[in-house]
Amino acid sequence: MRKNRSIDKLFMQLGVILLLWVVASGSALAVTFPIPSLELNVTTATEPEEVAVVLEIIALLTVISLAPAILVLMTPFTRLIVVFHFLRQAIGTQSSPPNQVIVGLALFMTVFIIKPVALEVYNKSLNPYLERKISYETAFETAQKPIRKFLLLNTREKDIALFVKEAEMKKPETRADVSLLVLIPAYVISELKTAFIIGFVLYIPFLVIDMVVASVLLAMGMMMLPPVMISLPFKLMLFVLVDGWHLICGSLIKSFGV
Repeated sequence: MRKNRSIDKLFMQLGVILLLWVVASGSALAVTFPIPSLELNVTTATEPEEVAVVLEIIALLTVISLAPAILVLMTPFTRLIVVFHFLRQAIGTQSSPPNQVIVGLALFMTVFIIKPVALEVYNKSLNPYLERKISYETAFETAQKPIRKFLLLNTREKDIALFVKEAEMKKPETRADVSLLVLIPAYVISELKTAFIIGFVLYIPFLVIDMVVASVLLAMGMMMLPPVMISLPFKLMLFVLVDGWHLICGSLIKSFGV
């Protein structure tokens, strides 16, 4: 009992010493490294330029928050990433190329494909607006033209008609009158359909190889041997011999018509 009490007393003393050391060190740090204070003030604007700067900051923050959705839904990224996923599944390599490589390749190809459209938006809309040559409304209307042209080029009229009907909007007289609110979802489902069609075409040659290998193994009585183990080298060899990555990437770039 005495031994236990002495041990408890020793731990209590050590705890008190540790507590005093933490408090002392915290006080020292507080003196050495003061914490800065942050103040947010709302004042009345005296000039129109002050309001314009605030609105520009709000617009910039809004665009940054929507950047992932814009990248995925208004660029070729959707078609590219879906096709690359189907290609990996068709070959039969579970995680090769890895997801990081596929996403990185899709991103760089997206930048490559969308570059002419982005340059046109910058030269005709963003740069003149930053130089105070045109107003915000004019810049916004000018920026919509190349973006709408790209989206319409890769969107089916049936998909546009679907969202126009569901939104109960007036039928646009020309393609230039189609609202972006309707055009963007129509473009997304058109891209998904195109990507699935390309994925189906990619599956066919690899599926034929799997069926031939399975038939040969069944005829030889090797029913316990997985056909995928034998067909995978042949599929890789076929893909390399026809220079598959060159053909697929080149066909995808040409399919957008930019």
